Amino acid sequence: MHSTSQPIRVGLVGAGANTRARHIPGLRALEGVSLASVANRTRASSERVAREFGIPAVYDSWEELVRAPDSDAVVIGTWPYLHGPATLAALAAGKHVLCEARMAMNAAEAGRMLAAARAHPERVAQVVPSPLTLHVDNTVIRLVRDGALGRLLAVEVRSATGAFLDPEAPLHWRQDADLSGNNMLTLGIWYEALMRWVGEAVTVSARAKTFVASRRDPRTGTDKPVQLPDHLAVLADLACGAQADMVFSAVAGHAAANEATLFGTDATLRFRDGALSLARRGDTAFSAVPVPPAEAGGWRVEADFVAAIRGGPPVTRTTFADGVRYMAFTDAVARSLATGRTEPIPDALHNT
Repeated sequence: MHSTSQPIRVGLVGAGANTRARHIPGLRALEGVSLASVANRTRASSERVAREFGIPAVYDSWEELVRAPDSDAVVIGTWPYLHGPATLAALAAGKHVLCEARMAMNAAEAGRMLAAARAHPERVAQVVPSPLTLHVDNTVIRLVRDGALGRLLAVEVRSATGAFLDPEAPLHWRQDADLSGNNMLTLGIWYEALMRWVGEAVTVSARAKTFVASRRDPRTGTDKPVQLPDHLAVLADLACGAQADMVFSAVAGHAAANEATLFGTDATLRFRDGALSLARRGDTAFSAVPVPPAEAGGWRVEADFVAAIRGGPPVTRTTFADGVRYMAFTDAVARSLATGRTEPIPDALHNT
């Protein structure tokens, strides 16, 4: 634990778009926090980031950065394939860890990460949370908990890029299972939000389509099979008794970006364009649902991470345990795609 007077030195393993847009500004805004080091995919890109943000140390590999004594905490901003190895190494080196989402390649790897975090309870271990609903989560949770919808019957989620299929586009890392594992489109992002709102799923059935079999890998210049789907439909039975119907797409041109609807016996709650609205039985239209200031959430990832390191409230958005839970769901979706059957979702924390 660091006192409020002790500086916290942070090393960056990976400095991609989200790290530069979110984590670096968020950390630099905090008193007593400094960016100590960076190791990006190449020495040249690491040096560019170091120059841009005034980071004093550049390492040729993430392993060197994690072992070096010049940092107290590590932000892992890489693609998922390095989240597990870098987290385990950082915790073993006595560093606090803020790991980019999605947590891991699969639930087994996420479980090993959680076990390592539990073995080092003096270290803060946090996963970057799903950001889409942070500002409304507390209000949705209250409305569901207090029975404003009556009994919850069904949940619908629609998430799309709004883009049309581009057969000539190069392979994206999100389409490469060697880099992304079982993570597909925005499946994990939305399931994490649903866990906050209504709890976990118990079974899942999925269907998916990949419309271009192979694409040019920009890292090698050769064609590589597209391993993760362009369009995904998921049906899930929730532990609360409701059914979830979710569709995720990178090829549905002009589709709405992100919306979710909770259907109850007494009212329907809609999240669309970042805002909440409600229609009760007998209403002819939806009415806006204000988010009270006391319930309003937002992006506090870096501030919460540093506060926990200094002995403040423990991290809740997002814990490693929650990361294991959403990876268990993601794995079950992958199994359903492989078997064509409805798959149970095991208790991911039972043997962790």
